[in-house]
Amino acid sequence: MLKSPLFWKIVTLGGAIVLLLIPLMMVRQIIVERADYRDAVEDAIRQSTSGPQKVVGPLIAVPVTELYTVLENEKEVQHRRSFIHFWLPESLMVEGNQNVEPRKVGIYEGQVWHTDVTLKAQFDAVRLSELNRPNVTLGKPFIVVGVGDARGIGVVKAPKVNGMALAVEPGTGLTDRGEGLHIPLPDAQWAMRDVNLAMSLNLSGTGSFSVVPVGRSSQMTLTSNWPHPNFLGDFLPDKREISVSGFQAQWQSSWFANNLGDRFVEARKDGWYNLPSFSVAVATPADQYQLTDRATKYAILLITLTFMAFFVFETLTGKKLHPMQYLLVGLSLVMFYLLLLALSEHIGFTLAWIVASLVGALMNGVYLQAVLQGWRSSVVFTLALLALDGVMWVLLRSEDSALLLGTSVLLLALGSVMFLTRHLDWYAFSRAKPTPTAPKPTAPVDDALRVWK
Repeated sequence: MLKSPLFWKIVTLGGAIVLLLIPLMMVRQIIVERADYRDAVEDAIRQSTSGPQKVVGPLIAVPVTELYTVLENEKEVQHRRSFIHFWLPESLMVEGNQNVEPRKVGIYEGQVWHTDVTLKAQFDAVRLSELNRPNVTLGKPFIVVGVGDARGIGVVKAPKVNGMALAVEPGTGLTDRGEGLHIPLPDAQWAMRDVNLAMSLNLSGTGSFSVVPVGRSSQMTLTSNWPHPNFLGDFLPDKREISVSGFQAQWQSSWFANNLGDRFVEARKDGWYNLPSFSVAVATPADQYQLTDRATKYAILLITLTFMAFFVFETLTGKKLHPMQYLLVGLSLVMFYLLLLALSEHIGFTLAWIVASLVGALMNGVYLQAVLQGWRSSVVFTLALLALDGVMWVLLRSEDSALLLGTSVLLLALGSVMFLTRHLDWYAFSRAKPTPTAPKPTAPVDDALRVWK
């Protein structure tokens, strides 16, 4: 076996494929580095504008002072306890109109969105009946709206509470809660009657936009010009329409589903932003780095199929190819991915794929014409390489069917090899050819020694 030419041919080709993994891994490392640069640009945009936004509210914060008596040393001692009671709305309706604006830094791009948000909430004073006790004193209530990043708060229109326009103050007005705004109410008597609130503000951010459904019944409708939404969070939209011009989505939830009536009170500092929410993110579709990285995962398949085609060609025609020629063709296939990455940063992934495929086919076609000693075989292999690039493209674009398509390609390649080599005597290839030996010289025969009859 160790003396078999076929065995050493297969070992050599396997070693060539393993050797090509080195430049292929270098290309993948370059892809990671370029993707990191892109992520750094997105972080820079986020730091210079505002980050993901999560709206909590509106809700009414009611300062409460409670007097209670405890027994100390057999004497009743009166103590005072102050806390904030959060009054959640019976119904909450949120309407948003989002405009996504691309921001470029060099060749890299990020997205910043601006959303006009309208909030309508109704508060039922019956919810505060537990505070109607003689030992309880109510302070001046105020309406609170929390956000994820206050830098994104733009124009805030004067809110109307029970038809009265009130002023808006920065900050939530709470010492242990996050960023946002608050609306002071005139006096404590506001906590003794129903409250209807209508307000609107402009909110900017990057990444996701979320709203906590604090109402006993909550609804949200969001319209955007971005055609690639990523619906995430704890609730998927009940209705959604996505087109090339944008999307529209509607959410609905209640305390029966989210139990926010109890969970909200239990939320501690910064716990508001861990509450369930309606969420959607401005998602970037698979960019050139993700697509190129996925393409390199099929590189070994492409190289192996190409080497298999050359091996079958050698076997059927008797023409011999040197391992260095295999390596050069393999390197040209690796360079395809590097050229694809470089071009996709400037002209887009689809056009870059076409250009890289044509360049690789032209380079290999000219080279194979000399190696295979004829244009006919060269053209056949060139067209085969273009066909393989087309198959790889289909695999990239068909995530759900990638395994099925890849398996079909392998079965087709294996079936073709089996069909073309079905009459070959592989034992003849595996046997080492005997070394021809020179015939032994024979001594001249003297005519005098011949015996003639």
